[in-house]
Amino acid sequence: MTAPHTPFLGSTLLFAGLSEADLAELARLAVPKSYSAGSPIFAEGEEGRGFYVVESGAVKVFKLSASGREQVIHHLGPGEAFAEVALFAGRTYPASATALTPARCLFFPKEAFLAAIAAKPALALNMITTLALRLRGFAQLVETLTLKDAASRLAAYLLGLCREQGGRQLSLPATKGELAAQLGIAQETLSRTLRRLKDDGLIQVSGRRITILEPARLEEVAESA
Repeated sequence: MTAPHTPFLGSTLLFAGLSEADLAELARLAVPKSYSAGSPIFAEGEEGRGFYVVESGAVKVFKLSASGREQVIHHLGPGEAFAEVALFAGRTYPASATALTPARCLFFPKEAFLAAIAAKPALALNMITTLALRLRGFAQLVETLTLKDAASRLAAYLLGLCREQGGRQLSLPATKGELAAQLGIAQETLSRTLRRLKDDGLIQVSGRRITILEPARLEEVAESA
């Protein structure tokens, strides 16, 4: 009999390519956890007891400055893992995580998962791939926050969504307030910038639905300082 969560785990980047027997073994390690919208999952500095995979809903990972300013690092949806760094680097979580919507996650305890990695080289390779992609995302975030103005940041973000969602009709994965926090700009600035891109004929906006009309011109905006 297939263990609960086995088909879902096989569809994620982290566990792709593993045998059904390996997936079933990993599924038995998974602890389902449910969160209401706005509920904390863990806080920066808490002991890193394991990592999570989003099964349904949406989650944000963020850091808070000493003044209380929030910088969103990731918005995550079904199939995406987070807090993996706690497995290998340090004993505490380096950021905080909160459910953006009602969410269900699978929690993998640290010690049990590390034992599984030691026994399964393919799983270790998948983990390296996932962490490498996350590192590239961090590099892009640093570049965006330090070198680009609001329009360039937003244009680059929208083009990234194009690649992720596979088309020009996009669905924002978070509210405009959350998006503004991720891009490091004020919400009012985000609204003005969306309006400017719309008035220039580059995009159409309907709530959280955005259509890219002129991808080449949007690319030019993304590459400008």
